[in-house]
Amino acid sequence: MEMEKFVLNKGSNKRVEIIDMTQDINDILTKGKIKDGVINIFARHSTAGIVINENESGLVKDFQNALESLIPENNNYLHDRIDNNADSHIRSFFIGSSETIPVENSHLSLGTWQSVFFVELDGPRNRKFVITVMGK
Repeated sequence: MEMEKFVLNKGSNKRVEIIDMTQDINDILTKGKIKDGVINIFARHSTAGIVINENESGLVKDFQNALESLIPENNNYLHDRIDNNADSHIRSFFIGSSETIPVENSHLSLGTWQSVFFVELDGPRNRKFVITVMGK
């Protein structure tokens, strides 16, 4: 069993933004040595997340609206006394910071409608993602 590590840099343009990073990850996999195994995508930030879902524009907007509605900005959060982004931290807490996915033939083994998304919660920013691939 081998292991490879990569860093993927992605930028965002809005405070809350959902960015499909599936092709970026597949590009990394095709350059690597490991053809079959598992990949872990990890966001190195406490105000960003990684999710898997369908890349349909209405659904992506619905997800963003739900996040903003369920966990609103400027809601008298205690953490806002420090840097005014408590909503971003709380949203990330519920979304999660990583996903692990099977790899087959140097590509993500996702379902027909699935994509991997970077969820920006406190942008615009430049973010780093650690990509770890294990397999053969």
